[in-house]
Amino acid sequence: MVFSSPLFLFLFLPVVLTVYFLLPGLRARNTWLLLVSLLFYAWGEIGFILLLLVSTLINFELGKWVERSEEISKRKKAVAVAVIVNVGFLAFFKYAGLAVASLNMPLKFFGLAAVPVPHIALPIGISFFTFHALSYIIDIYRRKWRAARDPRDVALYIFFFPQLIAGPILRWNAIAPQLAQRNSNRANFAEGVRRFVGGFAKKMIVANAVALPADQIFALPAGELSAPVAWLGIACYTIQIYFDFSGYSDMAVGLGKMFGFQFIENFNFPYTAQSIKDFWRRWHISLSSWFRDYVYIPLGGNRVSSMRTHVNLVAVFFLCGLWHGANWTFVAWGLFHGIFLVVEKTPWGGALERLPRALRHCYAIFVVMMGWVLFRADTFAGAANFFAALFGLGHVTQAQPLHRYTSREVIWALCLGAAFSLPLWDAVKNVGTKISGRIPAAGREVYFGVGQVLEIFFVVALLLISAAWLAGGTYNPFIYFRF
Repeated sequence: MVFSSPLFLFLFLPVVLTVYFLLPGLRARNTWLLLVSLLFYAWGEIGFILLLLVSTLINFELGKWVERSEEISKRKKAVAVAVIVNVGFLAFFKYAGLAVASLNMPLKFFGLAAVPVPHIALPIGISFFTFHALSYIIDIYRRKWRAARDPRDVALYIFFFPQLIAGPILRWNAIAPQLAQRNSNRANFAEGVRRFVGGFAKKMIVANAVALPADQIFALPAGELSAPVAWLGIACYTIQIYFDFSGYSDMAVGLGKMFGFQFIENFNFPYTAQSIKDFWRRWHISLSSWFRDYVYIPLGGNRVSSMRTHVNLVAVFFLCGLWHGANWTFVAWGLFHGIFLVVEKTPWGGALERLPRALRHCYAIFVVMMGWVLFRADTFAGAANFFAALFGLGHVTQAQPLHRYTSREVIWALCLGAAFSLPLWDAVKNVGTKISGRIPAAGREVYFGVGQVLEIFFVVALLLISAAWLAGGTYNPFIYFRF
């Protein structure tokens, strides 16, 4: 079950909200949210629900061990056990196949028998699950918040359905206070609805429209991939991954607000970035800040020598790439970004800052798009063929015509994607605020009333259009489902 499904929109969510607001007291409401979150997860992956619950109980006990350990050496020991348990759990399910396949490469080179590659089913959202569990333990270790007294609180923090399968990655010290006290008022609920509908529209109207040509173009053999078609494919994927993922993040933030929770914002118009460093301040903020606070800074961050800082950056982005998937192309994507971040710390970074804003933006977008080729390709050979096609270096024998992939729907989605990759709506609101300042006080109330009516109309229209696209059976992939 995903947010952009009829079952979720027209049955699950209405029932959950209705019962939630009928229940008296925060403890009863939290218990209800935990039950429906477990149902939400079990609907898509019932086979792993018991295993993940056991893992949650283990982390609950580990958290108590960390909290009661007054000596720093004992606390470190407890954290080490927690890290081994959680990372080991992730490594077994997500990376065992990659490890064995990688081991078979040198075995094959030396003529030795290959080890059978295990085919282990992957629990949905395991990467998000693991990072939440680690945050729980480390925040207790750092004395940022106390350990939970009730295992249901840990389970709700980890399993809470709005963020369970696509983030944003939450911190225990940010969510724990909200489990005990939060404000579920009309204003928060209304803002949550607006955010949810906006994210739903991003997903259905823009991301899904460009998903099909992106998938079709990346599936083409090298001999059919011309430069124009390749550039269209990477443009579509660039729009798709942002509007798909940020759309789900907006829906998650909106759902959280409906229940009174405040989640971290996950995106801040990353395609307006002026550098790769700026891009990572804006893209998947909850992940980049998690790696910064829990990996990069403990490794020494910027407090060590320049060489050590560069090594730390590359190491962090190696892990960032590996977090995204059990494929060396993801690792290459992470290293690709890490290398550019290192380069931007050299004199080249200073030279970059002196360039005109438009050139800095072109540089950042070009690097990001080239990185998406590595991210999207299933193999290095596929990525190499796509790069060759982009720059007219491929051997094209029977090129696919561009018009096969440029329907009116795709063109409109690309245009909307380009426009709303910019803070366009914020600019509109700023203009509205300036206009209100010039209106006499007597007419200002009418002005704001009209504005509220128009906003409601716009939100309802977006919801109806998005729901119509959903009902129409449009192509509806979920990029981050595998993570």
